[in-house]
Amino acid sequence: MTTTLARPSPGTAPTAPAAGAGAPRRRRGWWVAFWAVAVAVPVLFLAVLFAWPVLVMLGRGFWADGSLDLSGFADVFSRPRTWRIVGLTIAQAVSATVVAVLLGVPGAYVLHRRSFPGRGAVRALVTVPFVLPTVVVGVAFRSLLVEGGPLGFLHLDGTFAAIVAALVFFNYAVVVRGVGGMWERLDPRAEQAARALGASPWRAFRTVTLPALAPAIASAASLVFLFSATAFGTVLVLGGLQFGTVETEIWIQTTQFLDLRAAAVLSVVQLVVVAGVLVVAGRARARRERALALADVRTGVRPLTLRRPAGLPRRDGHGLALTCAAVTAATVVLLATPMVNLVVRSLRVDGRWGLDHYAALGTVQGGVSVTVWHALGTSLRTALAATLVALVVGGLVALVVSRRPRRALGRRAVAGLDAVFMLPLGVSAVTVGFGFLLAMYHPLGLPIDLRTSSALVPLAQAVVAVPLVVRTVLPVLRAVDPRLREAAATLGAAPGRVLRTVDLPLAARSLGLALGFAFAASLGEFGATSFLARPDSPTLPVVVFRLIGRPGPDSYGTALAASVVLAAATAAVVAVCERLAGSSRIGGDW
Repeated sequence: MTTTLARPSPGTAPTAPAAGAGAPRRRRGWWVAFWAVAVAVPVLFLAVLFAWPVLVMLGRGFWADGSLDLSGFADVFSRPRTWRIVGLTIAQAVSATVVAVLLGVPGAYVLHRRSFPGRGAVRALVTVPFVLPTVVVGVAFRSLLVEGGPLGFLHLDGTFAAIVAALVFFNYAVVVRGVGGMWERLDPRAEQAARALGASPWRAFRTVTLPALAPAIASAASLVFLFSATAFGTVLVLGGLQFGTVETEIWIQTTQFLDLRAAAVLSVVQLVVVAGVLVVAGRARARRERALALADVRTGVRPLTLRRPAGLPRRDGHGLALTCAAVTAATVVLLATPMVNLVVRSLRVDGRWGLDHYAALGTVQGGVSVTVWHALGTSLRTALAATLVALVVGGLVALVVSRRPRRALGRRAVAGLDAVFMLPLGVSAVTVGFGFLLAMYHPLGLPIDLRTSSALVPLAQAVVAVPLVVRTVLPVLRAVDPRLREAAATLGAAPGRVLRTVDLPLAARSLGLALGFAFAASLGEFGATSFLARPDSPTLPVVVFRLIGRPGPDSYGTALAASVVLAAATAAVVAVCERLAGSSRIGGDW
């Protein structure tokens, strides 16, 4: 039987819509509300827990007697000490960046473009230094270079070269992961075409591959410079008062000289430098996203051959691969040396082997109110809380920033939000920590004191961890093919269902890695935590730093053992999270 739909006659009122006709309108309302919350929550988080403490700290330095006083700039920059510190900061950061790039590009080629047995283990090994707490890195190098250490005869302890070596140790993985993640997905046909036209392997690399990698190299170099210029724990342990950075100088001016005006001036200088570096990194990432077409990873990975087959000329590329392999092998050995020495030195007691230093971890040392095991438990609980907050906030930021608005104003707003949430990586953690203490005393004029709240430490650590979550999840969301969303929408899926069935399952693949980075950053955070941790519940990095500052071989040995425990805990967490990432491990957007 055929049913005919009657058309209303002229002059007849149209039939009222069905009860469910308003559902699309309600869905649109919920969708708009969702995006409003997704933007509002991270912005509120950043405003309250980052911008407010920083502005309070700067206000104390620039606001005197009820009026704005900017004379501190002239005063601070008239001091020779300031120019020496700024010069040292730039020199250390530039030197570390150049060395890290020169060593990291060959490592990216070997570990991401070539295949060999144990490649996954080596890639995990070179990532460990980046996630180690900065205090541990400083202690590891100090134990290696101190008089009586394996390299003590070089007399590098407390020198400029020692600091640069530690910064390269910490940032090598940034170059390897950032450049390698791009390199392994480059379409190899362009390089193959150049080789077919007679170009040597070196010329093909220089004229074809290197220009394609330039945005990734620039982005990685910008971040290495950023991390090196704002290094705190490593420089404080290795350089002391002789070789410092703007970051350590802010700490000295705040804690030792109580000169908030000088600290505020240096914080502004650091903020300007960081903003400039982030602009460079952002433009490099934008070029990277518009780079050459990427190929399937398997098409670009080739077996690594270390010996040139008989009868083949040197133009076959094996000489270049051999050189890169040799440089990478030497670098991996150098990366492992400080950590191996740290373990060995922690087991040496008065010229013999023993576990005395590890047994001392269960006792209360002089100057420290808790045992190392108690501090480790505090660190783990605090890092877990900080990681959960960072995953929620960072995930929302990555989701918003991954959108591609049609209007130019929307695109600029998204780019601005991305840049703003990178600022905590470069702004002084000392400024944030001391700003917390100032802002949480009678906040907004309320008669309450939040400085003793146990929630301050995980919230401050979450501020540092959020950018790492964003930089880990964002590349995956941006790589989602828009046609998948369009196909789902064409089949009738509402926007919320498209997000739930297309974006979130793909983003979930990167959550393991994001979890590892966020937890490691929180576990090893020292700058802000040193101000906020209560005396009865210090975190393990704070305890390690206090033990180093105490005289005597027993305190130093206990500090070495505590550093090994902290490094092992960090590496274990990252290893578990890397396994959660599984085969979807990403190269990162560093």
